[in-house]
Amino acid sequence: MASGGVSVASLWTDVNRCGQNGDYTRALKALTKILHENRDDVTALHCKVVCLIQNGSFKEALNVMNTHSKMLGSEVVFEKAYCEYRLNRVDSSLKTIESAPEQTDKLKELYGQVLYRLERYDECKSVYTDLIRNSQDEYEEERKTNLAAVVAAMSQWEKAPTEDLGLPESTYELCYNAACSLIGQGKLTEALNKLQQAEELCRVSLADDSDMTEEDIQSELAVIHSQMAYVMQLQGRTDEALQLYNQVIKLKPSDVGLLAVTANNIITINKDQNVFDSKKKVKLTNAEGVEYKLAKKQLQAIDFNKALLAMYTNQADQCRKLSSSLQAQNPGHPRPVLIQVAQLCREKQHSRAIELLQQFSDQNPESASGIKLTMAQLYLVQGHVTKACDVLRSIEEFKHKPGMVSALVTMYSHEEDIDSAIDVFKQAIEHYQSEQPGSATHLALVREAANFKLKYGRKKEAISDLEQLWKQNTKDVHTLAQLISAYSLVDTDKAKSLSKHLPSADTMSFNVDVDELENSHGATYVRKKAAKVVGENPPKEQGHGEVKKKKKKKKGKLPKNYDPKVTPDPERWLPMKERSYYRGKKKGKKKDQIGKGTQGATAGASAELDASKTASSPPTSPRPGSASGSSTAPASGVVPPRQQKPSSSGTTRKKAPQKKKKGGKGGW
Repeated sequence: MASGGVSVASLWTDVNRCGQNGDYTRALKALTKILHENRDDVTALHCKVVCLIQNGSFKEALNVMNTHSKMLGSEVVFEKAYCEYRLNRVDSSLKTIESAPEQTDKLKELYGQVLYRLERYDECKSVYTDLIRNSQDEYEEERKTNLAAVVAAMSQWEKAPTEDLGLPESTYELCYNAACSLIGQGKLTEALNKLQQAEELCRVSLADDSDMTEEDIQSELAVIHSQMAYVMQLQGRTDEALQLYNQVIKLKPSDVGLLAVTANNIITINKDQNVFDSKKKVKLTNAEGVEYKLAKKQLQAIDFNKALLAMYTNQADQCRKLSSSLQAQNPGHPRPVLIQVAQLCREKQHSRAIELLQQFSDQNPESASGIKLTMAQLYLVQGHVTKACDVLRSIEEFKHKPGMVSALVTMYSHEEDIDSAIDVFKQAIEHYQSEQPGSATHLALVREAANFKLKYGRKKEAISDLEQLWKQNTKDVHTLAQLISAYSLVDTDKAKSLSKHLPSADTMSFNVDVDELENSHGATYVRKKAAKVVGENPPKEQGHGEVKKKKKKKKGKLPKNYDPKVTPDPERWLPMKERSYYRGKKKGKKKDQIGKGTQGATAGASAELDASKTASSPPTSPRPGSASGSSTAPASGVVPPRQQKPSSSGTTRKKAPQKKKKGGKGGW
């Protein structure tokens, strides 16, 4: 080997040349040889750390700095903090930055990034504001972009009021961040217009680069398109949103965070429908590194949706496992408990669900409002209206709201508990009397309370409410009339004195056209107007007028075998089985054979049993189902046979088809 001085000098020359060319791998080889000659060369160690960072070998660079920490000292504070940041050791990176003896500009830049990842947005905003104010270099636009991202995050995740920092919207990144801020403020239409503007700026800026293909441009636009789809989803345009989301998924962008958010939003559109597609999409939310790309609230929402998807796909055990894990991670958040309750309700375990809600409400009173509303709903599902009312009245935040008062009064009225309904009105009126006396809500509650009491005959209790209303507006005749009516049952003298305030009959008269009122569209009775006399058509003389045609009354139909000379059967209105002469169906082989078989086979026997041949048979009216008789029939009242007998020649004929009679009521 050549002398140390010549060899090391040439090696440093190689390191310098490779550093300028960006060939950090070759520079590392030269640095390794230099350190082999002198292990304590601080400059060589520092250069080695930089080359490893440039090659993306952050773990190896961090090992070198930790191994030679005594020699390197504060020389590599930035490099160490940066490696920890890139390895997602954000807390360690923060400690390293805060332990630095001097806060340089590059350390402040990294400090802002670390604070953003830790979601300490207020501090991050202060850091970037200070950097923009006190530095002027080629990175000013990037700092403004980062500051705009911080403002957008504060608007979306913390719902903080935004302030105009005077940031330009000259690039598509700045324009995109401004749109995100508008989304956080709920200005969806403006946000969508801003995103379209960002898309145009992105296309223009990337079109100048000849190396960018259309696929590359679409990949860069993916984040903008996904955000546009989110705005459409919030606007209720789910079909358009779903189409854009699927376009982003097909592009397969390298950003795992973007893929996870897009897939999660598709799952929220699917809900309990198209669960097989949702099960495919949920895999994208489990990609490696997603937890480092998204905010805590985004990750939380994804986990909630995983639990709900397990419930929709009837994976009860998986749903319980996920919701229990979420509850352990977020002990004060009500949503994991609500998911567990929903699963219990699907299993028809309403009592267990109510117990779980009550337990969470007792442990977390600050989050009890929504939980108690769910408890009341479950009580109503079970038909326990009074218990539901008790739960609703225990919510201090809502119990005096007009909507809550209305719901409680309706439920108590359904249970016919008028006293409790009046008590609800009383407490609400007292609350507004002390907090907002004379407000529109206060007077509206007083009015409704008075009407409710009058409706249920509580006129004495309604007097105080009516007096309060009348004092607010002494010209209100309707309220005065109600007040007089209420006093008439309690204090007639007071009613008489109040009646003096009623307007006179003259002042209450209105110019109303009675005829027009009666003939109006809403009138229940319209008076017919007299026919107008036309001069050209003189009235007709009496007796020559048009004679109204009388409707002919149709005679009732009589039975075909009706005989006016025969007394009708007095039992004709009774069912056949209830008539005195009904003998029931004949049983037995011999009896069953009578009148059956080939016609004429039992002619002799049937003739003997024919009642029409017996002279002692009493005259009866024709029975239903018999053959029709004629007006010239003999007055003996013989009932024609039900079966057609064979002719005298003895030849057989087919019997005419007859309708089978039911044992219903006979008669004409």
